[in-house]
Amino acid sequence: MRLLLLLLSLTAPAARAETQMTADEFQDWSTGKTLDYFIDGTLWGSETHLSGRETVDDGEGDICRPGRWSPRADDICFTYDDGPGTFCWRFVKDGDQVFAQDADDLSAPRFSVTLSDAPVACSSTDVGV
Repeated sequence: MRLLLLLLSLTAPAARAETQMTADEFQDWSTGKTLDYFIDGTLWGSETHLSGRETVDDGEGDICRPGRWSPRADDICFTYDDGPGTFCWRFVKDGDQVFAQDADDLSAPRFSVTLSDAPVACSSTDVGV
């Protein structure tokens, strides 16, 4: 019986573990891409990530909001030129999938995050994307 249990444990597929992305991993993953955030399969928002940790968010009213991100430990914090405040997220990898969650409210729903090569489609012309 012990041999059978041992064999079963060795042949069972390994459980995938979620791992939080470091700031360096996030930078490598996101720079030059647009991150599309989905919740329950519905697009919630998009943000293009430029070099130098600069971002362009497709904000409310289809207006481009320039911003930037910076690390807080392994959380990724965003600030925008039009304020208000700083928004921090945890980016977690689970296999090939990436999820984002409000780092200051871990009970909040997680967003599924996908990458695109297309810049955000907001209408402001004063941002160089």
